Amino acid sequence: MSPVAQTTKAALMQQVDMNFVTAFLCCAAAVRAMRGAGTGGRIVNVATRPALEWRLGSGMAAYTASKAAVAALTAALAEEVVKEDILVNAVAPSTMDTPANRKAMPKADHAAWAKVEDVAATILFLASPENRVTRGAVVPVYGRS
Repeated sequence: MSPVAQTTKAALMQQVDMNFVTAFLCCAAAVRAMRGAGTGGRIVNVATRPALEWRLGSGMAAYTASKAAVAALTAALAEEVVKEDILVNAVAPSTMDTPANRKAMPKADHAAWAKVEDVAATILFLASPENRVTRGAVVPVYGRS
């Protein structure tokens, strides 16, 4: 039986709540705060590689769909708030080189995975005042994988 056929509504909603709903609510709160300050700002969401390359989400359809919703939210919200000098973007990392991922996938080529510090550097740029024009982007951060 496929993972989709085995997925319960509760398991689906857990993925949607954890990935999409939290991003949506955080974006809404950030936009309210930025509008209140009147100074614009930057929002950076976190999608994932399967959100952009759907076939990589085989076996994890609920997760992939919830992260694809984050990517769509990013693009739509970017258009909605750009005139207020709020730039909205996202990163889409592939498997990241973390101790937990190394433990879960000991035979994988860890050197090919995205480094946490590289993902963080991409987020830092998108969130910084140095980013003056990039909006609506879902930036792939794949390492060599």
